[in-house]
Amino acid sequence: MHRFSGPPGVRCVFSQSLPLTSEVPPSGDSAWRAVVRVLRSTAYSSANHLFDSLSATLFPADCRVCGLPLASFTLLPVCASCWDHLPAQSGPLCACCGESLPFDPALAHETLCRPCRSAPPPFQKAVAWGVYRDALRTLLHLLKYDGMHPLSKRLSVLLAEPILSIPDLPRDLIIVPVPLFGAKRRQRGFNQAELLARSVIPVLRHRRPELRLALQSGILVRQRATASQASLTPHQRRENVRGAFSAPHPETIRDRAVLLMDDIYTTGATARACARALRQAGAASVWVATVARAQKEEWPRQTATADRVEIPMHEDVAFWDQGGKAN
Repeated sequence: MHRFSGPPGVRCVFSQSLPLTSEVPPSGDSAWRAVVRVLRSTAYSSANHLFDSLSATLFPADCRVCGLPLASFTLLPVCASCWDHLPAQSGPLCACCGESLPFDPALAHETLCRPCRSAPPPFQKAVAWGVYRDALRTLLHLLKYDGMHPLSKRLSVLLAEPILSIPDLPRDLIIVPVPLFGAKRRQRGFNQAELLARSVIPVLRHRRPELRLALQSGILVRQRATASQASLTPHQRRENVRGAFSAPHPETIRDRAVLLMDDIYTTGATARACARALRQAGAASVWVATVARAQKEEWPRQTATADRVEIPMHEDVAFWDQGGKAN
């Protein structure tokens, strides 16, 4: 919540979840009387335009992504330019996990990445809207670490696109968000995966009314705390989440198709562990959907230390050397 000083005796408060409020003194100032008249006007669109102009002039705010001034008052302090230039996925992707495939003519016939060929994951397919970098990375951090909940609705519109692009997506789906450990959930106060899941359901129903969707946030549980995976090797990450998830109510998902949902897919250790627990509980199939996918070619853009590149900020990201080989 942010407070800004206006004319004497006037207080305006901006909040991530509340509208602009104003307290105007009885004596009043002519400018503030004009603001109140605009807010009460029946000409809604004209009032909004004038209100945006006045609020942007009197109480300027900056875009939380690029830092440039916002042109209007908004509950989401992100400019239109940043929304319009999010890094979408492009190029050939693994048909199973969505990993970017190399531009190698000798491998043009391959549709799966090496990890999926050597150890097929327990899910059918993992899809993501964009690449975990630049503005999209910042937006997910604002949702996850700053608690900017309204972002989940805007991001869910993006998330719906790759889900609906799955050609053989079942019509009857149980949607399960990747859970947090109980202590972490209480500390953070929310689960970003669950926020995205709740927000994307209305979007999916609007665009595909035939889909039968049911959110089951308690189906999958994280039964023990896991260490941060930022400094772990791929093998250590797999060991870190091995047995960390369970589905204590298998009768709910037995012989059903499950859509597992999270904010980011990185190496896939968490997605594989969750999908394995769901399949062991009797799920007929598991699909994975995330807003962003961390591609290996993007990771070296992070801060480098000596000949190793550390990718902080997310528990599933590992260390990769400059050649892209996992340490």
